[in-house]
Amino acid sequence: MAGTTHTVTNQPPPLTGYDVYGADHALVEAVERHLDPDLLDAAHGELSALGRAAGSEQLHEWAVQANENPPKLRTHDRYGHRIDEVDFHPAWHRLLGKGVGAHLTDAWVRPGGHVRRAAGFLVWTQVEAGNGCPLSMTHAAVPALRADPELAAEWEPRLTSTIYDRELRPARLKAGALFGMGMTEKQGGSDVRANATVAVPLAEGGTYVLTGHKWFCSAPMSDGFLVLAQAAPTRAGGGLTCFLVPRVLGDDSRNVFRIQRLKDKLGNRSNASAEVEFDGTWARRVGEEGRGVRTIIDMVAATRLDCVLGSAGLMRQAVAQAIHHCTHREAFGGKLVDKPLMRNVLADLALESEAATVLALRLAAACDDGGEQERALLRIAVPAAKYWVTKRCAPVAVEASECLGGNGYVEESGMPRLVRESPLNSVWEGAGNVQALDVLRALQREPHALDAYLQEVGRARGADHRLDKAIKSLLTELADLDGVEGRARRLAERFALVLQGALLVRFAPPEVADAFCASRLGGDGGAAFGTLPHSLDLASVVERADPRS
Repeated sequence: MAGTTHTVTNQPPPLTGYDVYGADHALVEAVERHLDPDLLDAAHGELSALGRAAGSEQLHEWAVQANENPPKLRTHDRYGHRIDEVDFHPAWHRLLGKGVGAHLTDAWVRPGGHVRRAAGFLVWTQVEAGNGCPLSMTHAAVPALRADPELAAEWEPRLTSTIYDRELRPARLKAGALFGMGMTEKQGGSDVRANATVAVPLAEGGTYVLTGHKWFCSAPMSDGFLVLAQAAPTRAGGGLTCFLVPRVLGDDSRNVFRIQRLKDKLGNRSNASAEVEFDGTWARRVGEEGRGVRTIIDMVAATRLDCVLGSAGLMRQAVAQAIHHCTHREAFGGKLVDKPLMRNVLADLALESEAATVLALRLAAACDDGGEQERALLRIAVPAAKYWVTKRCAPVAVEASECLGGNGYVEESGMPRLVRESPLNSVWEGAGNVQALDVLRALQREPHALDAYLQEVGRARGADHRLDKAIKSLLTELADLDGVEGRARRLAERFALVLQGALLVRFAPPEVADAFCASRLGGDGGAAFGTLPHSLDLASVVERADPRS
């Protein structure tokens, strides 16, 4: 019969038209657990509105457009004037505007702001991860700027604004502003103390001119940047120092900010990452001379937590797509989701996603608390989480893509974009070795950090014998610090897994905690996903993670 060869059957519908936040039971429960009850109704309302937008067909179309039309550099205008501007597709601006408007940069000035923002950032990453970079930088710049009350008073109201103002003009004329960051240079990379950019003081107090080259400058279209440079040694200081570089100066002229090229990246293609030159570039010192790392460290901690949140969001979207596909797809006489082996794979992926979400929101709650005990916990838990969660993102995305079969290898499915994006957070803000060594530094220099960590995981002691054994094993390993640097990755992994296990034992459904402790702490699981013990309640784990349940 004519036309029968083009009949479409057994194809899952698109995963759109749903509330990305409300469908994520682990995320909703974490918000309810960590947020003051008086704030919950407003928070649920905001996050559900964002979740419905994130799950809409319109925003998914914008995400595709933003990635298929990457930013373009314009160094000069038609008359030969140097302008150093980056042009973005309109979809990028629409997405970034919605992100700013969704309170993703104002955590520092709202009650429960870090938990609310963390949940929103996790949801928003699932739409399009590229615009998360300027949102993250802008959010994270606030604590660094507070090292200088005058600068904070000038910039903080604009950085925490919910208004996206894309025009380049002096900050005093803007209702909202975005910040970027430039720390790494080609000769040093993560070793920022090797930076060669030079800062020469001007007569006006606290102002300098910079000369140098930044190998990676995040979000070069931003209104201002926090950068590191070497101040000339003087009696008053000198050495690696933090500076604020505005794109437009107070007299309306453009600062010297020469964008030499945009990076051609594996993923994150909607976002611009640049090499920039400073050549007599005006800058304002932030904090004391020679204290650049200390000044910017709170910004780094905030962006590292965003790496955890971003990876958790990518994993959640990958798992949601895999479960959605398998729920609708039939093969070998039944639904794929009902096949024991596929159910095992999906449950294993769901465990990884929920563990990441629960850990990320716990760290956000510690930021809201701000007490000494919570700050100590963050000192060891953030680098451990950044190390482990971001490293789990890539294998989760690849395995979830495989659940769609050949369809998952096709761009139209959206899965290849998740796969390309998945390694980024492990590299950004210090790759794996940097994080693992930071865990060691916390152990060696800040004994309160280990005490805070042990108190946190100790709240779950006695609830699961595999968790208890894992805690004991970790303590045994810490008792022998010979050759510890060579074991730093192993320690960081164990710190993260034990903390995830403790949180799941306390707060997740029994079937989730049981499966996690059996496979991640008890050794009853293989190296690949889909190797969970068959005796576990895997159907309940998958059902809990189903975006349509």
